[in-house]
Amino acid sequence: MKHPVDVHVGKRIRHRRWLVGVTQQQLADKVGIKFQQIQKYETGMNRVSASRLWDIADALDVPVSFFFEGLSGEDPNTAAQEGDLFSDKEALALVRSYYAIPEAQRRRLFELAKVLSDVA
Repeated sequence: MKHPVDVHVGKRIRHRRWLVGVTQQQLADKVGIKFQQIQKYETGMNRVSASRLWDIADALDVPVSFFFEGLSGEDPNTAAQEGDLFSDKEALALVRSYYAIPEAQRRRLFELAKVLSDVA
């Protein structure tokens, strides 16, 4: 049976991998494992060991704590089932495109979005 924390960590691995544009095979090569293992981690089927999570965090250029963000300290079953903005591929594509914009233009776009959301 999948543990909700393992599922959450797996989703965070998948979201970060997708956000930075890395395939399962590329991540597996960086970490030194088979891509099938990455698949199992991302679905929560297999638990990620501490040392492997460290390697994955390094390969995806995030701190290890990134994979636990969004979990409350209370009930992992509830936290893992809460709605996640990044479970929507369109939202991920938008974030990925946003960070591909040069910083100066990105700030201007952000300000525009804030103004438009106040109007709506």
